[in-house]
Amino acid sequence: MGRAFAYVILGGGVAAGYAALELVRHGDGVSPGELCIISDEAVAPYERPALSKGYLLPRGAARLPVFHTCVGANDELLTEKWYKDHGIELVLETRAVSADVRRKTLLTNTGETISYKTLIVATGARALKLEEFGVTGSDAANVCYLRSLEDADKMVGVMRSCHGGNAVVIGGGYIGMECAAALVANEIKVAMVFPRKHCMDRLFTPKIAEFYENYYAAKGVTFIKEARVTSFETSSDGKVTGAILRDGRRLPADMVVVGIGARANNTLFDGQLTMENGGIKVNGRMQTSDAAVYAVGDVAAFPVALLGGDVRRFEHVDCARRTARRAVAAIMERSDGTAEVGKKGFDYLPFFYSRVFALSWQFYGDNVGEPVHFGDFSVPPGAAGGRPKFGACWVSGGLVAGVFLEGGSREENEAVASAVRCRARIGDVAAELESRGLAFADQESRRKWTRRCYGLASGGDKPTYAWHATVGVAAAVSIAAFAYWYGWQAPYVVKREF
Repeated sequence: MGRAFAYVILGGGVAAGYAALELVRHGDGVSPGELCIISDEAVAPYERPALSKGYLLPRGAARLPVFHTCVGANDELLTEKWYKDHGIELVLETRAVSADVRRKTLLTNTGETISYKTLIVATGARALKLEEFGVTGSDAANVCYLRSLEDADKMVGVMRSCHGGNAVVIGGGYIGMECAAALVANEIKVAMVFPRKHCMDRLFTPKIAEFYENYYAAKGVTFIKEARVTSFETSSDGKVTGAILRDGRRLPADMVVVGIGARANNTLFDGQLTMENGGIKVNGRMQTSDAAVYAVGDVAAFPVALLGGDVRRFEHVDCARRTARRAVAAIMERSDGTAEVGKKGFDYLPFFYSRVFALSWQFYGDNVGEPVHFGDFSVPPGAAGGRPKFGACWVSGGLVAGVFLEGGSREENEAVASAVRCRARIGDVAAELESRGLAFADQESRRKWTRRCYGLASGGDKPTYAWHATVGVAAAVSIAAFAYWYGWQAPYVVKREF
């Protein structure tokens, strides 16, 4: 039993939806019956960020079909009907259990063999389990992970059952912080436990982390840092009632949320495709060591042109969207020459964002070098009042390597993206920015000392601009006028966030 397709997308996450849309839009599009998507989920691809944001709200929560791909980029809503109308075969609730790259075949858990001419691997990543760190209890009814729609449904149900109770969040990273905010919104008391000295330590500086920890604390969240959960207490019905820390402390728990990292789903191709940085190694065209196989999203490790060709793997929705589009452009060999750019590395600006409570931050680039902080890091009493605005600019070798900005407007975030992308040069002005903050930024943003920067713009993107060192740093805070001066629109700003 088997079927054959010209194109097969393996995986049903964000990257799969965006790749499908690009395949349909290219030229005359794919013909009915040429494209198949294999997904272990029960629904068509959706915008995964919704799961830790709008989906967990106690009122007015987001529900499908409103967040199917590709609405996260203000594009078409791809429901199951859309796939059917375009002759795309959705093979849902199905896993590939083996792959034969040489024969160009996949074997599913249903026993079906699916062959392809071109394969796009969009298998994403899986949540790390407590058992991998020697802690048992993940199967308890009130222990939640958050990676899929099924996980989110379980978490919503558990939250409803313990309103006013206690939750223990294990992990101080991206998922832990967003889930903690959702738990507070559902009027559940939260204790966060993680082994690091501060939250989000892979991105946040201690100063940035201090602000968010204080803000969360004002919302009632307790942080237990440099600590680990080693075991659980359970009731007769198998539910967790308490979390035991390594130092013997017991935390009451009506529910537990685990966010301790993720691992790329690449084992299907071990020994068949080249691996690097925990993922499938690809070139700037998203092409693997096998010419017929492409990898996108969380599973892909690709050379980043902006970072000198360093091979990186990113677990974020923006990367999933852009690598999916890049792969399809390469597969279809677009006539605008973008496929050739891939030989130098993918022209990608690393981008991360989060929205919790009344806060909203964005980060662009690489957090290497010396961070220079700016803005007001004070937390309003009770974490109420106006939105704070602050950030940090990482300077490496005299150039802007990355910028973090909390509370920026769309225009400010666009300017930040441009500053990082064009690697604005920084002099002693960094110290002046730190000392004078927003007042200095506002003054310097009005100067028109600029230089043109064509950079590595990929097909379809407009040329971007860099500016003199002083303006380059100042842009990281408050230069709304900049975008209007030059009529530039950053392609890296998320316009819709769930």
